[in-house]
Amino acid sequence: MDFSVKKLASDAGVFFTRAVQFTEEKLGQAEKTELDAHFENLLSRADSTKNWTEKILRQTEVLLQPNPSARIEEFLYEKLDRKIPSRITNGELLGQYMIDAASEFGPGTPYGSTLIKVGEAQRRLGAADRDFIQSSMINFLTPLRNFLEGDWKTISRERRLLENRRLDLDASKTRLKKAKAAEAKAAAEQELRVAQTEFDRQAEVTRLLLEGISSTHTNHLRCLHEFVEAQATYYAQCYQYTMDLQKLLGRFSGAFVGNATTQVPSSGVSPSAATIPVVPAAAGPCNPSTSSLTFTEVSPPSSGTRKARVLYDYDAADSCELELLADELITVYSLPGMDSDWLMGEKGNKKGKVPVTYLELLN
Repeated sequence: MDFSVKKLASDAGVFFTRAVQFTEEKLGQAEKTELDAHFENLLSRADSTKNWTEKILRQTEVLLQPNPSARIEEFLYEKLDRKIPSRITNGELLGQYMIDAASEFGPGTPYGSTLIKVGEAQRRLGAADRDFIQSSMINFLTPLRNFLEGDWKTISRERRLLENRRLDLDASKTRLKKAKAAEAKAAAEQELRVAQTEFDRQAEVTRLLLEGISSTHTNHLRCLHEFVEAQATYYAQCYQYTMDLQKLLGRFSGAFVGNATTQVPSSGVSPSAATIPVVPAAAGPCNPSTSSLTFTEVSPPSSGTRKARVLYDYDAADSCELELLADELITVYSLPGMDSDWLMGEKGNKKGKVPVTYLELLN
């Protein structure tokens, strides 16, 4: 107990002495040993490396895991030295929801079959996202974190030790100046030589560590290349998956709108009319309000007919519309006054209106 009290008192005395010494240096009342310009540049570069590595690390973590709660959870698992549980990505979850919805709506329906196609693509996108995250964590974030938690801590510890050696050296110089008696001067000179030797030795150790920052930059450069490669692979996969999906759906962003509904204001509308189809408004020979022609009165024009491939099954809403099956070829043409979202279609001895969004027009 006595030893602890004495050590505590000694540490407090050293702390007070150092505080006074720092204050006097700031006020220009005490001598301060300056480091050479090269050493100062090494210190400045090391500080910049540490600061920017921290910022890049944190922002990359945000990029890879935008959910702050998930980041905190992963941080705790890492600190507890436990394996981070595998987490399903948002894309995979969305894809699973779409596939489950298709099972309920009917996988054979236009909406259900499209949900399955899009859901499978979303799951592939989610899997690519997970691979990108894992690759970036291993090849990019881990080396950055190892530098901050390993090399930088060593550098910081040696820098603190160097600062203590400098303070000891400057204190020895001050005592030598104040010494009057020959014996006191001899003791102060001996103390100064020891302090100078320890300072020089520690300065050399610290300098070697600081010069190692160049190797750190080289290592981080390699990791940066690997991060970019992983990112390029990820985005290339995403592009390929979405392009394949777009081709599968026929490159029509308005696909299946014929089976969707849109809500209209309920004020002044009967419950039975609360929803209306989003299929393009029938404007043409089967809509008396937009044309005086009737279905039996029209005939295809002598020119302007085209072949079209049907992209999706379409159930005719009434006798004026033509029922379609995916991949069949039909002849289409437009009539005067007809809405641009519709065409007249013919297959065999049948004809009727067809929505443009269900067709791929051929040359």
